[in-house]
Amino acid sequence: MELRQLRYFVTVVEEANFTRAAARLHVAQPGVSAQIGQLERELGQRLLDRSGRTVTPTAVGAAVLPYARAALAAGDAVRETVAEFTGLLRGRVAIGLVSGAAMHEFDMAGLLAGFHASHPEVEIALTEDTSERMLGALRAGELDIALVGLAEAGPLPGLTLRLVVDEPLVAAMAPGDVLADEEGELPVSALRGRRLICLPRGTGVRGVVDRLCGEAGFAPHVAFEAAAPQLLARLAARGLGVAVVPGRPEETAGASGLRLRPLADPRARGRVALAWRTEGPSGPAAKALLNLLHEAVPVPGGASS
Repeated sequence: MELRQLRYFVTVVEEANFTRAAARLHVAQPGVSAQIGQLERELGQRLLDRSGRTVTPTAVGAAVLPYARAALAAGDAVRETVAEFTGLLRGRVAIGLVSGAAMHEFDMAGLLAGFHASHPEVEIALTEDTSERMLGALRAGELDIALVGLAEAGPLPGLTLRLVVDEPLVAAMAPGDVLADEEGELPVSALRGRRLICLPRGTGVRGVVDRLCGEAGFAPHVAFEAAAPQLLARLAARGLGVAVVPGRPEETAGASGLRLRPLADPRARGRVALAWRTEGPSGPAAKALLNLLHEAVPVPGGASS
């Protein structure tokens, strides 16, 4: 049994297809099939069911899968540890990014480019997703580090957080909107029955909006969803509804003429945090990237959380 065979097996399971797995592995498909066939003969059991349109693990294959992944992780850890001691950092880092964070106060693309220049042997996998899914991926070990939006204040089991963005949520509306005629903070109850423009479900801001509206006795009517706060503001400027967005008034309003009113509830905050498993990233490459992010990413108010 070879680690190469286990890697081929895991990749075929993840891709559910020999052709896609071979392309991902940069190996000819017959080579993948031959190696997995050899592994099955050595174990005396079929690991993959090839009878359907997609390849799926057999009962034995499903039982073997976590051990195969653990063996691959152990092999990677051995190589990374040796590389760390020799000063040649290698490995793979999986980082998740909440939509919009790359353009907010820090240049994530620039940070990753600098890290790659310093450690060209490290493979960086970047995923943009909702905070809810990324938190699950962190706990499952599928991500090493993530920038996530927070729906609630307080700790999250199994994860360590460092707050990097903390801004009030504001209601943004076109000048002709009835809510634009008044000044000051806007009660959450004023959003009852209004067409809202908000971030998608699974994001931190959307979780805050859903919770506060529910506590006020109504379900929010979200007519438009978009991942970028700037797009939400533009939709509101067209009179399509009231956008609930994080950000400073001067940035959100821009040249659109939007009227802005902060939500009255002090818990109405847009928060983004750097998150990782409490026991720490699994490899030296991920640890090195986390250290870089600690140094480069700003902290609200100059204090860590």
